[in-house]
Amino acid sequence: MTAAPLRIVHLVRAPIGGIFRHIADLALAQTRAGHQVGVICDSSTGGPFEDEAIARLAPQLALGVKRFPMRRQVTPADLKALAALYRHISGLKPDVLHGHGAKGGVFARTIGTIMRLRGHKVTRVYCPHGGSLHYDAGRIEGRVYFALERLQERFTDALVFVSDYEYAAYESKVRAPKIPARVVYNGLAPEEFSSVAPDADAADFLFIGMLRDLKGPDLFIRALHELETAYGLKASANIAGEGEDRPRYEAMVSEFGLGDRVRFLGPRPAREAFRTSHCVVVPSRAEAMPYIVLETVAAQVPLIATRVGGIPEIFGRFADQLVTPGVVSELAASMARVKSDPQAARRQAESQRACLSETFNVDLMNDRITSLYLETRGPRKPDRLPRAYDQGALAPARLTVKADAKAEGE
Repeated sequence: MTAAPLRIVHLVRAPIGGIFRHIADLALAQTRAGHQVGVICDSSTGGPFEDEAIARLAPQLALGVKRFPMRRQVTPADLKALAALYRHISGLKPDVLHGHGAKGGVFARTIGTIMRLRGHKVTRVYCPHGGSLHYDAGRIEGRVYFALERLQERFTDALVFVSDYEYAAYESKVRAPKIPARVVYNGLAPEEFSSVAPDADAADFLFIGMLRDLKGPDLFIRALHELETAYGLKASANIAGEGEDRPRYEAMVSEFGLGDRVRFLGPRPAREAFRTSHCVVVPSRAEAMPYIVLETVAAQVPLIATRVGGIPEIFGRFADQLVTPGVVSELAASMARVKSDPQAARRQAESQRACLSETFNVDLMNDRITSLYLETRGPRKPDRLPRAYDQGALAPARLTVKADAKAEGE
């Protein structure tokens, strides 16, 4: 194994949300460590907020940022995208091709395998970030996706999971990995571990994230309505984020008579959005290891979140206060407690941050992922067409995995 600089390319479909935050942080940390790094993402996803973030990132990376059209769903257009991506990536001559999310993982492993068959030694790494693991194993979509994941593992050199929960979901729904696999928590920068105080005119609650049902903005709006009908509390709220379903959520706000108390802010940096409200609400139906929860805890902002994905791993001894996903009455009850006693919520926020900086920091994230690249770049058997899996192979050693591996479907 050598510590020589690597040429690393990260490939993801959607340059939005926590997944792109993870990639940008990792790419910059790897650059600071002396590696040459590039990022490839979709050209049709995101808006001005994402375009500005990419424009800031690109000049800092030796291999730049390149955008290609990539559809979320599987379509014949994927073949055209694959050809364009291959031409670009093969020209970069990467040592490591790291795919993020389901679509990024397919493209990265397919292209990496073609390059290996043509004599280029490229290490193929995949991180699901939830992705296909959110599907229900009992439904046909889930069975199809998990079969594809099993097939693709044969053309993967290493797996990265952002939480114990995600590893357990993969193990339960796909299979126990037969290649090197590592749990690596998302990390924050040192400057993010400073408190954020609310503005004088701050609203009571804040939802921040992609505006899609998986993240639960509809549940947030219903809980605001139930606060009034069940508890007699009129709460104000901000909704920060963007998504194609925004008009539907705006219609819900109007339908429930909340138009004078709920504002849609559009996408904003997390710490800027925190100042607009007293408490962050994360009502997600499914997650892997959400950055917004890490950022909120690090900023000592009161937080209400659901018991999904890796969130209990962040909450630690406070995990019993998490809300059951999809249950509006529980969400509203937690919001009522915060609204009635904001000082108690603030004291808990101060207590929660205690051990976060040791476990969830960007340098540790970079060290663990980059060392995995280096460890898997030794001699390997040549790629071959898939055949029956060797049931006698031993799964690699891994970190502790929780027994409850059920993930929420999309």
